[in-house]
Amino acid sequence: MNSNKLKEICEGLIDTFLFAGNKSIELRKIGLIKTIKSDNTPVTNADIEVNDIITKKIKSITPDIPIISEESESNKLNKNMNEFWLIDPIDGTNDYVNNKDEFTLNAALIINKKPELGIVYAPAKKRLFYSYGNGNSFELSQEKKNSLTCEKKTKQNQIKAVSYSENLIPIIKDFHKKNGVTEFEKMKSSLKFCVIASGEYDLYVAEPRASEWDIAAGHAIVKNAGAIITDFDGKEIEYGKKDFKNTSLIIKRTANL
Repeated sequence: MNSNKLKEICEGLIDTFLFAGNKSIELRKIGLIKTIKSDNTPVTNADIEVNDIITKKIKSITPDIPIISEESESNKLNKNMNEFWLIDPIDGTNDYVNNKDEFTLNAALIINKKPELGIVYAPAKKRLFYSYGNGNSFELSQEKKNSLTCEKKTKQNQIKAVSYSENLIPIIKDFHKKNGVTEFEKMKSSLKFCVIASGEYDLYVAEPRASEWDIAAGHAIVKNAGAIITDFDGKEIEYGKKDFKNTSLIIKRTANL
């Protein structure tokens, strides 16, 4: 798939993400219906409605490309797919139901096991991030489109990391120490990837956890903005693995932070 086609697909989803994000805010104000899934994680009526909005639009744009969503069993048993979508309609559901503002809506197009297109929308923050190929990562905020290049926005003597937890395990503490991290902040959703792409933070490290739909869209955005992304062994992150489980993950804004 060429870059012009990726751009067309990506930009064709922006209005749908803005609409779905606004719907998520509206539904939260009305009052959510929450249940607990078999994996002991929460799901709400908004997760399902947002998923339906996004998947319907994606099917209309790319009807021949399978969709894998956290909130659907469709296609999860398919193997050796060359092109497929990964969707997490609301990432950070706990934050979402507790009226916090870091939750995100996510979709990524995987081609040859790599995330080439990604959209992440944080509706409570009114920040939408998207990417459709190397050098083409952007943020849409307050109707302004800004290019994302991982250019450092922190002070030169600062190395700021993001983490999914306030309690760092030893291996992550070691990575922080080796990279000269001066401070870190907890973020629960894929917003972690986007704020590295924007240059607001420098590093994210995680042991194997969560699932591919949690990270794919953010991965595409930060990779195409110029960040370095590997597992703990320095290998490239690939998608379509068994049960769509993640490997370890290191994201560095640049080689020399």
